[in-house]
Amino acid sequence: MAEQEEQRITELDAPVPPARSRTGNAVALARLLHHECTSLLQLYKERETFLADHTPDDGRIVSLSPDQEEPSTEEQVQLLHLALRQCLGLLHCLILKEEEEWGQLEGDYADLRKTVQARLAYLLRTTKALVETDDVTLEVTPDHQCNEEIDGAGGAFGLKLWTFRVLLELIHWSDHAAQTLHVLHKEREGTEEI
Repeated sequence: MAEQEEQRITELDAPVPPARSRTGNAVALARLLHHECTSLLQLYKERETFLADHTPDDGRIVSLSPDQEEPSTEEQVQLLHLALRQCLGLLHCLILKEEEEWGQLEGDYADLRKTVQARLAYLLRTTKALVETDDVTLEVTPDHQCNEEIDGAGGAFGLKLWTFRVLLELIHWSDHAAQTLHVLHKEREGTEEI
């Protein structure tokens, strides 16, 4: 009993790691989201084994073109925010379409899909807090109407291919978020460490 009490005191006396800055938290969040998006795609490929070696030949679903040739880092984060809103809209649409086609899904894939959706919404609120100004207002609601026809083959097969492409978009933009936010962190905090 005395040993446990001594160990507890030692743990309490241990130095507290420094708190992360807001930009450091944003980078960590984006990295976590990227990891979860990659895991979500892996779970999807395990479920849809025919996609194991499939590589879509289409370009990006979400693409942005900056107004300026060399946007500042803050402007890049604002553009990133717009892309993440579109990704959240696509994910929202994906969930609706999958539930229409197959009903309420259960298991690791469905659980992680919900986690990714919540984490992406949180990253949107985080990027908004970092770069919104009096001149620039950023929205956090999903940016997608979910009323388009899924391109490619129709029916369930078309939905599976489209879902695959959406998951790839999530991976791309979450990775882009981690990189862009890291640059912002270095500029604001003057350090690489997070």
